[in-house]
Amino acid sequence: MRHRPLGATILASCLLSLLPAHLPAKPTGHNPRAVQWSGNTPDFSGVWMERQEVDALSATVPPLRPAAEAKYKAAKPGYGPRATPDSQDPILSCAPPGVPRIMLLPFPIKIVQTRDEVIMIFEYDHFVRQIRTDRREHSKEFDLTWMGDSIGRWEGDTLVVDTVGLNDKTWLDQVGHPHSSSLHVIERLRRIDHNTLEDVITVDDPNDYTKQWTGTQTFVLKPGWDLSEYVCEDNLKFLEYHRKEIGK
Repeated sequence: MRHRPLGATILASCLLSLLPAHLPAKPTGHNPRAVQWSGNTPDFSGVWMERQEVDALSATVPPLRPAAEAKYKAAKPGYGPRATPDSQDPILSCAPPGVPRIMLLPFPIKIVQTRDEVIMIFEYDHFVRQIRTDRREHSKEFDLTWMGDSIGRWEGDTLVVDTVGLNDKTWLDQVGHPHSSSLHVIERLRRIDHNTLEDVITVDDPNDYTKQWTGTQTFVLKPGWDLSEYVCEDNLKFLEYHRKEIGK
């Protein structure tokens, strides 16, 4: 059990935003999916907390295309060298962070692993991300959503996650880098030791950027932690106060 002071929780969201599970037994019989799931499959189950290091993506952003550059310059972030008290960061209005930004927020993530999917439950506003490992292709038709469509495959000890179908309403980071609905995110998650999970994130958006780029996020296992209740709407008054403080 863990308790985070409310002010610290809120501030953490502004600055951007357990009982151990056990691997199920190997299935038997003639299940056609059994080959995809075995006792040798890496187990990411547990609660993980990012190390709160430098933003994994912002430091290596390549040149933007002209229209995206104009959107970036018009954005009003709440942090960084262009911070303003009237920030228009979507998450400050309780909009979902989207992918990959939700992986960069300083809040715990609980991973639940089954034969057919890896489920990420985020403390941040209780968002859920489903990574289907029983599909090899994205749906031919889908609506654009905040979290997109994620499918995964195992390459040895690495879970390769492919995400598309993201709407263009989110920012990639806290300083306002935009993206289009052509955004394609590829992640390679690997447990580099028992207590450390690495997420190598590659961003590919040919509509808005001149080339793809990669950043690395690292998480630390937190045995005994539970996810606290975090509801964005409960913190709007604090956000108003925070905006006023920036403007002084």
